[in-house]
Amino acid sequence: MMTWQLTLARKAELRRKAGLNRQLRIRGAAVNLLDLAGNDYLGLARHPRVLRAAGDTLNEYGLGATGSRLVNGSTKIHETLEATLSTALGGEALLFSSGYLANLGAIRGLARRGGLLVHDAHAHASLIDGCRLSGVPTTVMPHSDPQTLAAILARHPGPAVVIVESVYSVHGDLAPLRDLYKTCRVAGAILLVDEAHALGMLGPDGAGGVAAAGLSGADNIVITATLSKALASAGGLIVGPRELRRHIIDTGRTFIFDTASPPAVAAGALAAWQIAVDEPHRRATVSRRIVHAAEALGVTVPAAGVLSVPVDDARKAVAWADRCRALGVAVGCFRPPATPDRRSYIRLTANAELSQADFDRAIDLIVRERP
Repeated sequence: MMTWQLTLARKAELRRKAGLNRQLRIRGAAVNLLDLAGNDYLGLARHPRVLRAAGDTLNEYGLGATGSRLVNGSTKIHETLEATLSTALGGEALLFSSGYLANLGAIRGLARRGGLLVHDAHAHASLIDGCRLSGVPTTVMPHSDPQTLAAILARHPGPAVVIVESVYSVHGDLAPLRDLYKTCRVAGAILLVDEAHALGMLGPDGAGGVAAAGLSGADNIVITATLSKALASAGGLIVGPRELRRHIIDTGRTFIFDTASPPAVAAGALAAWQIAVDEPHRRATVSRRIVHAAEALGVTVPAAGVLSVPVDDARKAVAWADRCRALGVAVGCFRPPATPDRRSYIRLTANAELSQADFDRAIDLIVRERP
C-alpha cells in the first residue's frame, strides 16, 4: 500500500473510533421502512400526478437532457417550470441541475471585486463553498444576529452580499428575515436567501420564507432553492431581477458548463409544485406532525419540516439511528463536520404521506430507543 493510502486509512480509522465515519444507505423501492429521514415532506415522490408527468415527458424526450442549457438541454418543460416559479416567488427564475450548483452560481454572480460576503454561522456547506470559491473576502456572522450584521456592514462601506437560509437545515429554525432585510437595506447590501427547506412549506401556496415575511419581489433580495425537498424532485434555481438572470446565463460557470436537468425530472417538479398549491392540507399535516414530534422529544418546535434532537456523543447518535433503522424507522444522523455547532443530532422530517398511525408509531419508537 502506498504512503498516501496508508495516511487515508489511518484517518479513516480515527474517524471510525470517534463515531464520525459515514456509510452509504441503499434504499430500495420495496424496503419496509417508515421514512423520517428523507426530505419528501409533502409525500409527493410517488404521487400519481408526479409520476404521470415525469413518465409522459420521459417518453417524449428520453432519459437525459443530452446537453447544457445553452446547447440543446433547454426544453419547453424547463421554460414552463421557470415561468411558474418566477410568478410564485416574485422574480425571474433560472433552473440549475442542483441546488448546490445554484448556490455556487448565485454567490459567484453576485460577488464583486472589492466587496464583502457575509454568511450566517449556520449556513449550508454549498453556501460556504460558494463564498470560498468566489475569491472575495468573507466574514461569518453569529447565527441570526441582525445587530452584529449591522456592525459588520458599517465597517465595510463597499458592496456586500449577506447570505442566509430561511429555514436552517440542521436545527430547522427560521431566520429573522425582516430584520435582516432592514439591516441590509440600510447598508445597501444584497440579501441572498436559500429557501431549500422553506419552498413548498412556508408562505402563501408554499412560496417560501421570503414570501411568508412579506418580502417577495423586494429590491436587493435574491432567492435560491432546491427542488429536491418538498417538491420531491431534483434541481435548483436562482430567483432575482432580470439583470441577474442575464448575467448568470452569460457568465455563470455552474450554469454554462453543466448538463441540464432531465426534462422528466423538471416535469415531475412542476407537477409537484402544482399539487403543493392545490393541496394545502399536506403542509398542514406536516406542521401538525412536527409539533407532535417536538413535544414528544422535548425540543423546540421548528419552523417547517425539519427537527433535530441533540445527542452528547457521535457514537451514541449513530447507535440510536441504527437501532431505529433495525426496528423499521429511518432517521437522519448528523455529526461533525456536517453540523454548524460541532454537535451530533438525530434529525427527523415529517412526511405527510405516512398514515397517522405509522407516524405515531415511528415517533413512539424513536422516543423509546433514545439513549
